Amino acid sequence: MADILKPKTKKFEIRNPFENFGINKDIDYFVENLSMLVSSGMPVVGALNSIREEIHSKRMKFILENIKIEIENGSSIWRALEKSKLFKEHTISLIRLGEESGKLIENLKVVAIEEAKDRTLKSKLQSAMMYPVFVMSVTAVVGVGIAWFILPKLATVFTQLKLKLPLITKILIELGKFLGEYGQIVIPIFVVFIIAFFYFVFFFKKTKKIGQYILMHIPGINRLMKEVEIARFGYLLGTLLEAGLPITLALDSLASATEIIDYHNLYKHISSSVEEGNSIQKSFISFKDTNKLIPQPIQQLIIAGEQSGNLSKTLLKIGGMFEEKSDTTTKNLTIILEPILLVIVWVGVVAVALAVILPIYGLVGGLNSPQ
Repeated sequence: MADILKPKTKKFEIRNPFENFGINKDIDYFVENLSMLVSSGMPVVGALNSIREEIHSKRMKFILENIKIEIENGSSIWRALEKSKLFKEHTISLIRLGEESGKLIENLKVVAIEEAKDRTLKSKLQSAMMYPVFVMSVTAVVGVGIAWFILPKLATVFTQLKLKLPLITKILIELGKFLGEYGQIVIPIFVVFIIAFFYFVFFFKKTKKIGQYILMHIPGINRLMKEVEIARFGYLLGTLLEAGLPITLALDSLASATEIIDYHNLYKHISSSVEEGNSIQKSFISFKDTNKLIPQPIQQLIIAGEQSGNLSKTLLKIGGMFEEKSDTTTKNLTIILEPILLVIVWVGVVAVALAVILPIYGLVGGLNSPQ
């Protein structure tokens, strides 16, 4: 009978990270309301039932139901949440520390704040990239449409004129002929190639370092990425240390939270170095790319905070300072990118316009010339 009542944890454990795709808003709602309901005195199981009633996602309802079953069958809260794969390692560490130290309510509030902060920092990168991605996507769609549907017809017209055509028009004609004959095969292959290229360069775990390297060397974007990451570094590490987490565990949690491989390597190095008995100052010196990732003045602030015993407060101040900087950079980046994108679009439009107008101009000139 006991075996029947035991929850099917194998089914509950999420092995595919894409299974939680699309429920981020529900996860945010869950964190905020769990913190609020538990702090008001409601039992965790009751809070889960209440939250589950307000959520529409079937996937999230299933996860919450299994979390509740785990807790009802004697599992700790942090263990049940860990199996759900909803949260990163540092969040589980905070909840575990709060549950074991009797400060669950306080740490749940910290988790809610940190999740909101992390969303804010991520949204800055997304909003900065959204405008150029949108403009380039629309440009690409319009360009493909012109190349596929209009160029073949223009190619036919210009071929029949039997004029001496400029090089740019010849290229346009050949492209038009090619797309007119093979467009139904080439265009879908091209679209799939572009999607696959962006996936493997920017999202695939084993190769996304290439995309990060590219972004980290684009003026403006690299600055914003560094500011956002240092803000996350300050807020997250400062919060974990204030909550009582050992510095090595806090750094490991920080390494698991970041998506930028260079910073992940830095945090892992500092963690292992501190574990060996070295100071943060020595850890910074022994990592060759520290100055590229964390500005020298910020390193000095962190070292001073460590030496004075106020490391967590110093880190939180650094987090606040770089969050403000990232706000300014996000606004300026959009202003800087706009004329660059306009020039790129203008070059494409002018190229097509010249290819079309020059033969027509030559034809008009030929008609007006004396016989």
